[in-house]
Amino acid sequence: MTHSNLIQRESYRASSLSSPLLASFSFFSLCAITSFAAFPALAEESVEKQTLDPVVVTAAPMSDPLTVVTDAKAPRQPVPAHDGADYLKTIPGFSVIRKGGADGDPVLRGMAGSRLNILADGEMIHGGCGGRMDPPTAYIYPGSYDRITVLKGPQSVVWGPASAGTVLFERDFKPYTTPDYRIYSSLMFGSFERNDQILDAEAGNSGFYARMIGTRSSMRDYKDGNGKRVHSNYTRWSGSATFGVTPDENTRLELSASKSDGEAAYADRMMDGSKFARENLNLRFEKKRISSVIDKIEAQVYYNYIDHVMDNYSLRRAGMTKNVNNPDRRTTGFRLTGDFNLADTTFLKAGLDQQSNRHRIRSGSDQDYRSKGRVADASFGNHGIFSELTHSFTAEDRLVAGLRVDFWKAKDQRSGFSTSGQTRRNTLPSGFARYERDFGAEGNSSTFLIGLGHSERFPDFWEAISQNKQSESSDSAFKTRAEKNTQLDIGTIYQINPKLQLSVSAFYSRMRDYILIDNSRTLKAASLVRNISATTYGGELGLAYAFSQNWRSGVSLAYVRGNNNTDHTPLAQMPPLDSRFTLDYDNGTWSVGALLRLVAAQRRFDKDKGNIAGQDIGSKTSGFGVFSLNAGYRLRKDLRLTAGIDNLFNKTYAEAISKSGSMIPGYDQTTRINEPGRNFWLKLDLKI
Repeated sequence: MTHSNLIQRESYRASSLSSPLLASFSFFSLCAITSFAAFPALAEESVEKQTLDPVVVTAAPMSDPLTVVTDAKAPRQPVPAHDGADYLKTIPGFSVIRKGGADGDPVLRGMAGSRLNILADGEMIHGGCGGRMDPPTAYIYPGSYDRITVLKGPQSVVWGPASAGTVLFERDFKPYTTPDYRIYSSLMFGSFERNDQILDAEAGNSGFYARMIGTRSSMRDYKDGNGKRVHSNYTRWSGSATFGVTPDENTRLELSASKSDGEAAYADRMMDGSKFARENLNLRFEKKRISSVIDKIEAQVYYNYIDHVMDNYSLRRAGMTKNVNNPDRRTTGFRLTGDFNLADTTFLKAGLDQQSNRHRIRSGSDQDYRSKGRVADASFGNHGIFSELTHSFTAEDRLVAGLRVDFWKAKDQRSGFSTSGQTRRNTLPSGFARYERDFGAEGNSSTFLIGLGHSERFPDFWEAISQNKQSESSDSAFKTRAEKNTQLDIGTIYQINPKLQLSVSAFYSRMRDYILIDNSRTLKAASLVRNISATTYGGELGLAYAFSQNWRSGVSLAYVRGNNNTDHTPLAQMPPLDSRFTLDYDNGTWSVGALLRLVAAQRRFDKDKGNIAGQDIGSKTSGFGVFSLNAGYRLRKDLRLTAGIDNLFNKTYAEAISKSGSMIPGYDQTTRINEPGRNFWLKLDLKI
């Protein structure tokens, strides 16, 4: 059997993963769109104020100097993969460590892994793969959420200790006063047989509501600018159901359940992911306007289970032996928060959260691994207590400050190591204080802020346990010290005039006991984990200008620089200067847009050192420029067609922090995994 036939066979096998319902999902989505397009009167009557946002999103602006809020359902350019990391890449300050067509690791300001908090509807998700085949964003389908919120820096304690920042994938709740419904449906087709479908349907009345969401995405191997295929095909699907009761306008009880699965090929390693199964349950309670002091109480309990399979034969030409690794991970947690109006000028948000997770592994061959019992190798748990206070001195001046304490516990459940059977506990504080000031006239307002934050991060599974990590003095990295980050953040959104807006955010960070993954030394094929001293600094700049009512342009810059103060070398895995220039026209019916992305060369690197997601390859990278175009047509008030060409000139390039290419039969090995070449896409959105 030829390699192309093998891929075709595996693609058909992947599509069968999605069950009869989701395998025909494209048909049902198309029916939903065409049905409402065919009955204009019915569609117009149901639209009310729910209309599609204008034009394609090319770069999300700041809503305040350290916060970015963006529509998770809006079409984007370059068109992202199905997962959360690729969506974040469209936000200035983010990069992605590419491994294949999907499931890259997101990087914010040069920080990856658990330095970046990622929550899906308030839940923590932990991947199972010891080699980061499945970061948390691999299980997040952005089109099934309503909003993505990015909080930069250690400037909040509500969502856990955050070194680099926090990303929230959120679903909105909009109460019903009378029986009604809402529908969002989307179809997308593109080069490399890209095929995505989303159906999000909700209905309710004043006392009850239900929401059903289904997504499916697939793509064959993409080609780089030289026309060379990259081992990158994937198929993923997800489904969720939410039921809620609202006995009165201030009370809500909600139960949701979700399930997802899929498979993905990887160009950076000798195995692929043939199973990404996730099961989830979430129970949430909310009570508002309890008294003049207690504004709101929220409680949440959740359960996540991930069953991940990786092998060397399902999505590639099989070798002499068929090897399988099958980790799983169970995470449970809860949150309890309260909003309190302590005075007319003082607001307090306080609460506690808890999460615990257990990791197990089994391995073998295609024939016997299912019959083997899973063996636990680690467990982690954390209880956190936090409070965040906002005090307004005047209508324009306010102070925001927060404190948090986390009580960590971890157990090494492996055998054969010096720390086997040992338990460690740490109590780690975090906190921040930030001054904010609004200035300018009404309709032309601006904001300035400056904040100092401190965060202490417990070593995660990939730093302390996975792949037999070692320390400088032991055969185990289990006792690696917690990482401490003290960071100064400053930023402003300045409305220069009604047509011109400037947004700037900058930071300076000093890290003690920064956890470095060092593969520069030979340690019996295991990585060395070291605590070092490090410094990073940089920021983001955005400029938006409206030429007229229909024409607007934008510029964004993102820069970060890091130093390893212990080794007197550059800090590894730092992306270079990244800039984007956009020009858009939208008259309410037609829209066109252009995006030029320019990335500088990266000459600062530290070979074989980095983080849990990747290490520097050891060669400088050239700068590159990529030009893309998009256009849109609003067929109706609630129906939009958008299309685009990414990488118009078919540029061959790779990101500086991309993983190195592996030797895979039937594919050309590259120093770094190249990005997709010219890519056409077409997307149809319906929102009722």
